[in-house]
Amino acid sequence: MRKSFIVDEDFNGSRLDRWFKQKVINLPHSLIEKNIRQNKIKVNKKKIKSSHRLRTGDIVEVFDINKFKPIDNNKKIKYLPKKKEIGSYDKHVLEDNENFIVINKPTGLPVQSGTKSLKNIIDILKNTKYFENSKPFIVHRLDKETSGILIIAKNRKFAQLFTSLFRLRKIHKTYLAIVYGKVNKSIRIMRDNLIYIEKNKKITQKAISNLKIIKTGEDYTFLELNPITGRKHQLRKQLLNIGNPIVGDDKYFLNNIKRIKIRNLMLHAHKIKFMINNVQYNFKANYDSIFEDFFKKNF
Repeated sequence: MRKSFIVDEDFNGSRLDRWFKQKVINLPHSLIEKNIRQNKIKVNKKKIKSSHRLRTGDIVEVFDINKFKPIDNNKKIKYLPKKKEIGSYDKHVLEDNENFIVINKPTGLPVQSGTKSLKNIIDILKNTKYFENSKPFIVHRLDKETSGILIIAKNRKFAQLFTSLFRLRKIHKTYLAIVYGKVNKSIRIMRDNLIYIEKNKKITQKAISNLKIIKTGEDYTFLELNPITGRKHQLRKQLLNIGNPIVGDDKYFLNNIKRIKIRNLMLHAHKIKFMINNVQYNFKANYDSIFEDFFKKNF
């Protein structure tokens, strides 16, 4: 038995295997590959690969799909926010339009759920009025501990657009940080080869960030930072490398520095700017009261 599907605009540019799992049936990747080899999945009557990029209007034919059982995705527990929590997010919204939303993410809240934290921004936002007729697409991330500007797309088209803009370094971000000690005034650019371990393999990635000293206190320095590359924990690792770890960072610190107990990581995504269709977008997010109080006491 044959079924035909027409690819809609939301999946323009998507891989065939990813589209298949979302729009037809969630099968293991190996089983999708097997069906493709056996000519049971075709695009526009042609045999293709699972990595084939679909276009709007493509016709996907699927044969004998009824005999398969989908993978049970219900095992993944999602966070269900309370009504009061959903309504409280209005104060965090900086921009809301038909294609994306920009929020000032609170510190201590991850973008997605993980093994250590079920509560997350995506599960909260998908229940708000901002995503009544759409769903949230993650286009970049902030660490759980980092506060500030976060962009979330409302459709696949803009999710792909933002992903491209980030990859081409057409989105410019400015962070504020308070670090231990006095930063060397000669440091304007931080260049590092950061080491990561993924699947028991050592990976080295080039990281570049611009650094500007805004104010120097007795024990701390207030910085403006512009990451050029986008590596995991980039700013936190780079500031550790120059001997000035971020206040409140319990992961990247120096044992010879007496750390203070503070609830927040003193790292805030302050500004972001980008251009879409010749329209310039500029957003700024204020840091919270804990950050502000610490700044007033020490500068």
